[in-house]
Amino acid sequence: MSDGHQPTPSPIAAAAGRSRRGLPSLRAAAALAAAMLALGVGIGAAIGPAPESSRASGLNGSLAGLIATVRARAQAQRQQQARAAAALAEAQEAQAESEEAAQRRARRRRRRRRAASSAASATPAASTPETPAATKPKTSTPRKALPQIGNVWLIELAGGSFSEAAAQAAAAPYIDSQAVPEGTLLGEWSAQDASAFAAEATLAEPVAEGATPPLLHSVVQPACPEGAAGASCAAGAGQLTAADEFLKATLAQITATAAYREHGLVVITFASVGLAAQQGLPAGASSATLTYRPPSGVLLLSPFVRAGSRSAAAFNPTSPRQSLETLLR
Repeated sequence: MSDGHQPTPSPIAAAAGRSRRGLPSLRAAAALAAAMLALGVGIGAAIGPAPESSRASGLNGSLAGLIATVRARAQAQRQQQARAAAALAEAQEAQAESEEAAQRRARRRRRRRRAASSAASATPAASTPETPAATKPKTSTPRKALPQIGNVWLIELAGGSFSEAAAQAAAAPYIDSQAVPEGTLLGEWSAQDASAFAAEATLAEPVAEGATPPLLHSVVQPACPEGAAGASCAAGAGQLTAADEFLKATLAQITATAAYREHGLVVITFASVGLAAQQGLPAGASSATLTYRPPSGVLLLSPFVRAGSRSAAAFNPTSPRQSLETLLR
């Protein structure tokens, strides 16, 4: 019987109906669900936590890379600092060299200025043209200022020598004990040296205009008389005694004068003194022969000589003034 309502279909019948309308079957749905489950498991395994060993290996690699990076950066920084220090040292060295070169240039400029200043002060304001080198006069050493000799006495004793007088002191006591100790004895000088020295002493210094020129006095001991009166005088010891007595009397008169004390010089030597008849000269004349060898010796007496000295200086005939500078003070 039908009351006008249709019966409700069962679930199975409904599913069967849907299946019949093109929906998947239960078997297909189950397969699809299983596939989806497997896919989810795979994805979870892929994104899930790794094993412990894998994490440690990755951490070590990252740490080693970091250390290497730090070391590389430190080395690069050290190299950069070294290059900066080298550049600074080079700059400082260049600056020091530049300062030293500047100081050298400044010193050279100062030396040139001093040299120019010295040359300017030494050169007169109005100088004459410079003499060519070939014609420049040679500069001589400054000459020693000699004492002004106004009177020179050249005394020539008859016969003998100063060495003989020293060897026979008893025959010539005045010469040996008084004359020689008061003057300068030149034992190797000849009578000719004595004459040249005496003449040079009067010519050594120029004379001022209007002043009295120096004078040269020649004093010759008289020769021994001829005959019996002169026999003892002509003998060896007698000649020395006669010369000793003559010199004593002559010097007493010369040294007492103001001319000697102020600017005097006495030059004493021995010569060969002869009478007129012996030398073939006119009556009343006499001669004194001066010899070079053997040397008779020369004695200098003056306020300007060293008393009691014996000089070995040789007479320089080419420059008598040199002998004067050596012996006179």
